[in-house]
Amino acid sequence: MISEGRRAPRMAPEARRAAIVAATRPLVQRQGTAVTTRQIAAAAGIAEGTIFRVFPDKESVVEAVVADAFDPAPALRELAAVDRSLPLRERLTAGVTVLQRRMAEVFGLLNALGWTRTPPREGRPSPPAGQNPSEINDAFHAAVIDLVGQDACRLRVPPAEFAHVLRLLVFSGTHPLIAGGRELEAEQIVSILLDGLASPGHVTDSADSVRLLASAPRQATAGRSPSCPTDTSDRC
Repeated sequence: MISEGRRAPRMAPEARRAAIVAATRPLVQRQGTAVTTRQIAAAAGIAEGTIFRVFPDKESVVEAVVADAFDPAPALRELAAVDRSLPLRERLTAGVTVLQRRMAEVFGLLNALGWTRTPPREGRPSPPAGQNPSEINDAFHAAVIDLVGQDACRLRVPPAEFAHVLRLLVFSGTHPLIAGGRELEAEQIVSILLDGLASPGHVTDSADSVRLLASAPRQATAGRSPSCPTDTSDRC
């Protein structure tokens, strides 16, 4: 660790703050609020006193880590960057991988902080303020619909319903308690969706397909997905 008598490289306060949060996050994932400022300083490669130039106390660092974990922007950027020229199955698998990674990190952090069974109480950092859960939910919902894109016509449910079910499967299939230690892989989630909700004639048959939703009732005409243009390709 850098001694108090040596100066760490000069860095703008916001950059220093971000670096400290990034270094602290793995520590909090492992130790929760038991992490110490000495450990944080060692992980960040700075003197312990440098922490207090940008944070008033350790609790503020932990709160910043929680806010960083809940920030939807990085995952939304990853979803937007998925190659739209990929076939639907590959596109969705890439998207589900992004969503599962975010969920796993959030669940791990909440577990480390002891928030899995009881709400935050005095002495624990509060969930991040200034983040509207409804807006975040809408943003991820829209991102999944955008991933489906022009292949919406190949589903037998509207894209909005497809996105809703996909996110339910991501949540339940990634949560260690709900999944009972048998978390779903991204490919399994996409197989359940495409092989169970694809329109007849667009089902991609494979020996290991999971067809849990194959018997789901077809939607009424109102609100159904648009018809595909006549073609001989199958982008799924």
